[in-house]
Amino acid sequence: MIAFLGQGRMGVPMARRLMEAGHKVTTWRRADGVPVAAAVEQAELVITMLSDAAAVREVLTAALPGLRPGATVVEMSTIGPEAVRELRELLPPAVGLVDAPVLGSVGPAAEGTLTVLAGGDVSGCREVLSVFGQVRELGPLGSGAAMKLAVMSALVPAQVLLAETFAYAGAHGVDRDALADVLAATPLGALAERLRTPAQETRYALAHAAKDLGLAAWPEATLATAARARLQEAQAAGLGGHDLTAIATHLAGPAGGAAAGPAGAPAAGPAEAPASGPAGAPAGGHAAGPARRRTVPINPPTVPRTNGAYSHAVRVGDMLYVSGQAAFDERGQVVGETMAEQAEHVFQVITRILADQGARWEDVAFIRSYLTDLSDLPAYRDVRSRYITGTPPASTTVEVSKLFLPGLRLEVDLIVALPHR
Repeated sequence: MIAFLGQGRMGVPMARRLMEAGHKVTTWRRADGVPVAAAVEQAELVITMLSDAAAVREVLTAALPGLRPGATVVEMSTIGPEAVRELRELLPPAVGLVDAPVLGSVGPAAEGTLTVLAGGDVSGCREVLSVFGQVRELGPLGSGAAMKLAVMSALVPAQVLLAETFAYAGAHGVDRDALADVLAATPLGALAERLRTPAQETRYALAHAAKDLGLAAWPEATLATAARARLQEAQAAGLGGHDLTAIATHLAGPAGGAAAGPAGAPAAGPAEAPASGPAGAPAGGHAAGPARRRTVPINPPTVPRTNGAYSHAVRVGDMLYVSGQAAFDERGQVVGETMAEQAEHVFQVITRILADQGARWEDVAFIRSYLTDLSDLPAYRDVRSRYITGTPPASTTVEVSKLFLPGLRLEVDLIVALPHR
């Protein structure tokens, strides 16, 4: 049996292909409320297709009691080779691990034409992976994850560059279609065609592209770093959930980007949170693109949305200011009754925010905790000590009479020194 963990845009069609190929598949997604350990109990193969490294580690940690000796975990998310090595340390020695991220989006996932970039011993899962498309065996564990980031560090900046090219052309009276036709005869032709008319359906989310570039960052990656800054500006304008090609609309200026934001009001969030994020999108600049801003609001798609009155975090240079995080879900409902349950949720959310910016808990410079009852402090410290290890950051803990939602026991905000780019 195969347990497929993650039923997002890619996970749904990939699990369906396995079923159509005759495999017995159990699917799991967080919203169903089923314990992940129960979902993997009978599985010989456990496939993860999740949003980021923090989510993969969280889900597999919860799955540990149910993993059977001899099972193999196939990690197909984009998390980078370092996170893959950490997973190897997390999993029992009797459980195998293969990293196998994919190249391709929702269409190829449904058609079975993905490219699977596999690292590690795939002898026990090669046939299953071939259901998704062409399998490229790249070497030892972590090779697939490294190859995926190497490819994306070229493909994503190239599309940002072309978006700037279209913006320049528009500012100088060059016809968009004529430019795309000329570019079609160059090595950039296929990518230029993708940006000629930005996709209405999300194939590869802009926020995920920004996350992938963050994973691929290294000191000399100047082009990738600049491209990621452009994508973060677009995220701040509300385009994180849109297809990557929406960067072309964003860089076209106020006229082109006015209707690009997602529809629908965000879910409920803190009512009295600090106004650390702007109320609207960034102000537009000259016709070739919006003005660069010193503050970049950060609202990762991997955490519950805010109520629109604040941002989850704001980046200023290499510093990240994280708003107060509390235990509520996508519907604005309180998660957990005990301090231990709420603290676990809060620290998982913060972990995802840090991961979105390429940071870890050891990068936290200051943490402030608000408890409605200081008698809960021991339970809070038990959870916190599992995330903050080694030398602790500067810290303040205070008792407050109440928080913004009835039933909340905890709120935590932070200041983080981000890795230099």
